[in-house]
Amino acid sequence: METVIGIKFNDFVLIATDMTAAHSIMVMKDDEDKTYNITNQVVMGVTGEAGDVPRFAEYITQNVKLYRMRNGYDLSIPAIATFTRKTVAEHLRSQSPYQVNFMLGGYNPIEKKSHLYFIDYLGAQVDVPYGAHGYGGMMTITVMDRYYKPDANYQEAYDLLKKCILEVQKRCIINMPKFKVKISYAGGVQELPIITKDNIEQNVIVNVKE
Repeated sequence: METVIGIKFNDFVLIATDMTAAHSIMVMKDDEDKTYNITNQVVMGVTGEAGDVPRFAEYITQNVKLYRMRNGYDLSIPAIATFTRKTVAEHLRSQSPYQVNFMLGGYNPIEKKSHLYFIDYLGAQVDVPYGAHGYGGMMTITVMDRYYKPDANYQEAYDLLKKCILEVQKRCIINMPKFKVKISYAGGVQELPIITKDNIEQNVIVNVKE
């Protein structure tokens, strides 16, 4: 009953997740943050079991920080994705597998290149231009197929994300009223305006700090 969307552009990456925390048929809260800043340039949107998501995300984040402390530099974005996939795959073969699906992305200002990875609970990893997990993913892929442009600017990218979320809110029987949005670009990771059912059809101006 969750949705995470990732879209890669030439100069940045967008990650959006719904903010609903539900248990069975009950909504427990509507301000849950399912995005995690792995480094200053890498952000991950995670869906899955309520206990597994923060435990897994914290494990990845702290291990990447430990690597930086020991070596004096961060892992590359592909290396972080590979480490994350390896962690999922190893636990899949244990008695405590992680039930998590996630989009992991970031922008490398040195290489001037964007990265986005689709990784699921079975340890499958694919480098993609865009992707989504959850029920909402079924409605968003076709929208991105139609409107995706790799050279889009910040405003066009945000508007594409709004098109995807509007389709989720229109088609999906499950209520997902709010989505948190983060961007990874040359200046780091920044949070963009939350997309809600009240402002989704309004003209929201995106201000990204250069």
